[in-house]
Amino acid sequence: MKKSVMLIMVDHRKERAGAVQKVLTTWGCLIKTRLGIHNGALDQCSESGLIILELAGDEQKHEQMKERLIALPKVKTELITLELPD
Repeated sequence: MKKSVMLIMVDHRKERAGAVQKVLTTWGCLIKTRLGIHNGALDQCSESGLIILELAGDEQKHEQMKERLIALPKVKTELITLELPD
């Protein structure tokens, strides 16, 4: 069994969220599960956030999505592939 997970850290979240969302929408068919985490709520939201994606499909497309995300200012990402032996 093989799983691909992408971690995305976004700083200046309010300014960058639209650009990050645009990339995620473009590659939306690759996203099986999405979890967004940030501190605070209502009028005290934090300026940084973490997005965790479980990915499906072609690993080469995962890499392409990663490249698009890291090209954005104040966005860092890691692509992790885990595999259990058969």
